[in-house]
Parts: sequence; C-alpha cells; structure tokens
Amino acid sequence: MSKFFIIDTNVVVAGLLTARSDSPVAQILDGMLAAAFAFVVSEALLSEYRAVLLRPKLARLHGLTADEVDSLLTDIARHAIVLVPSSGPSGGPIAPDLGDQLLWNLLATRDDLVLVTGDKLLLEDPVMLQRIIPPQALITRFTH
Repeated sequence: MSKFFIIDTNVVVAGLLTARSDSPVAQILDGMLAAAFAFVVSEALLSEYRAVLLRPKLARLHGLTADEVDSLLTDIARHAIVLVPSSGPSGGPIAPDLGDQLLWNLLATRDDLVLVTGDKLLLEDPVMLQRIIPPQALITRFTH
C-alpha cells in the first residue's frame, strides 16, 4: 500500500530556516514544493503553517513577508491532497499534546497516512508509533 505523508509544522518551519539545502527538512520542503511525494494537508494544518510562519520571531529569521508566506503556502497546497479530517478526539486517539490534536484527527482519517515530525513527544507515542516517522526516515525512503 502506498503511503501519504502529513508534514508537521515543525518540519516546514525547520526546512525554511535551515542554511543546509541537503538537510532532511530542507529536502522535504523542496519535495513538497516540487510534488516529489504524496502528502496531505487540511485547512487547519495550512492555517497552523501560516500562523507559525508569521510569528514575529520566526518571521525575522526567515525574512519572508506575509504575502511571500501566503505564496509559499499556496504552492504547497497546490501539490497537496487536501483532506477533511476526522472530527475527533471523541472516539479517536488523543494526541499526547492537545496542541497536536489536528494532526491526530488527520491521521485518523485514513490508514495510509504517516506523520513526519521532529517532535520527540509525538515520535515516542505508543498509540501511533508505526505511523510517525522523523524527517530523515522520509528522505531515506525516497533515496534508497
């Protein structure tokens, strides 16, 4: 079965901030923009990407204007599969951090979804262990 990936906000942000174009997070962001692999988003996840990227401290680091962030997100959305997530947490798994419930709801939508994240709390969650991978694992999947 083919897998479709959910790219956590921390991976998108890290991909934008890293100075190393060969880092896994930069390769993932580039892959999203080039439609190099199948990935999904929801409206809530796109909104979170935007809200985080427009935080003043992060905006100073990446140097993009709000219009440039919107353009970047439009390009990401253009290549994504947009899903309406399950309405959990009622009946579905509860995220280890309630701020990440939108990711858990999205994961619960389809069995072929895998979350790519750098968040150690999420990576170590025993309930979703087989469905969560670090950025390097996604890059390894496509280069080996």
